[in-house]
Amino acid sequence: MKIKFVISVIAVLVLLNVKSIQAEVKLPAILSSNMVLQRNTTVILWGWADAKEKVTIDASWLNEPLKIQADKNGKWKIKVQTTNSKEPQTINFKGNESAILLENVLFGEVWLCSGQSNMAQPLKGYTGQPTNDGTMTIAKSTNSQLRLFVIKANGSGIPLDNISKYKGWNQSSPSSSRDFSAVAYFYGKQLQEVLDVPVGLIMSSWGGTRIQPWISKESLSPYMEIDLSEVDKKRSPTAIFNAMIYPITKFAIKGVLWYQGESNIKEANVYRKLFPVMVNDWRKQWGIGDFPFYYAQIAPYRYRSTVNSAYLREAQLLAQTDIPNSGMAVLMDIGAKEYIHPPEKKEIANRLLLHALSKTYGMAGVDCESPVYKSHKVTDSSIVIDFDNIKNGIYTPEKSAINYFEIAGEDRVFHKAKVKIIKGRKLKVWNKNIKNPVAVRYAWENYVKGTLYNASMLPASSFRTDSWDDATQSKK
Repeated sequence: MKIKFVISVIAVLVLLNVKSIQAEVKLPAILSSNMVLQRNTTVILWGWADAKEKVTIDASWLNEPLKIQADKNGKWKIKVQTTNSKEPQTINFKGNESAILLENVLFGEVWLCSGQSNMAQPLKGYTGQPTNDGTMTIAKSTNSQLRLFVIKANGSGIPLDNISKYKGWNQSSPSSSRDFSAVAYFYGKQLQEVLDVPVGLIMSSWGGTRIQPWISKESLSPYMEIDLSEVDKKRSPTAIFNAMIYPITKFAIKGVLWYQGESNIKEANVYRKLFPVMVNDWRKQWGIGDFPFYYAQIAPYRYRSTVNSAYLREAQLLAQTDIPNSGMAVLMDIGAKEYIHPPEKKEIANRLLLHALSKTYGMAGVDCESPVYKSHKVTDSSIVIDFDNIKNGIYTPEKSAINYFEIAGEDRVFHKAKVKIIKGRKLKVWNKNIKNPVAVRYAWENYVKGTLYNASMLPASSFRTDSWDDATQSKK
């Protein structure tokens, strides 16, 4: 009898302890002290509690507390209006038996920064691959108005409700910035200075990843068969989205920075289709409209001779026409021949920032667009090219010899061409041995050092006037 009594007591205590654990109010990892909430908008606060438990939210900027009840599964969420205040805020979440106090919360501009290893490259650089100006930037990085959050590499066969691997919100400092994305940091630091408001940066990148794992199953299924019976966290389609994007889709953001594409180098046609699909997918998941989406074109690099990265760069260039409220930072002049990670991360961030300042924050007079091929005309055995985005004309530091232009006749064999700027706005391209030219290509190879800019010193992407799949290059 005594044994039965002891067992009964233990069972009751276990049940009471389980109930106590269930009743504890919990928040997702992205909601914590030191975070930045998107300013002057409607944000969502969410979490978990016991089934049907009532949760009270006391936010310092609100006149009265908010009350919400968890559903039968213990989930709750509520919409809250933020302000433009620059003062640190507090949020107190109270349940029946527990409470969570968030402190030092700011209202500001929140940007998600994602992609593969070039976005992930930290201020301290990679082994044998530095980030220019990284060391001094780390030393000067103490900034209470710049906050950093890191989602670590992970994948899942199903969408996760919460992030399982992360480094929580921290104020920028040498200890928190050194391992943080250089592109994201340079972008955020300058955005914070220009706007004079707090900035929050969410880092969610994984080196060596293709675009397919970053797209939800719902959006990717029409384009490929998805088998998640055995999940490779890094390579399985949708897996990274499930673990590194979906858990934060309730968290309000201003926009996204994206730097990825190297791992899709052999499938430019696939990327051309899936890149706009991914952007549309993310916007649908967040449900806050067509938020700004700015991305970096992959930089020139000595890829294998069996691959021509110009086709992937072309896919990224053309994607701008299919992705509303977007912009691309062209990197044709800052690639590193022997390293796939160019060290000039600050210049990459600058070009992304110009898009945001001009398009998102409405700064008149800020030029952000690179020259883009518009049309061409055959004249006197040469081809004359017109460009868009050259308000103040075109420019080259190599005026006597603009490099990497090729011209072809009807035989579709491309030869090196000579180039001349006409009246500061057009390019004349020719080769004396080609009397009836048909097409022109610029920088149509893996590694180049781009020499064509507009007068705002924004480089032109590689481009072609043809759509041939069977063209060749002259060996002369």
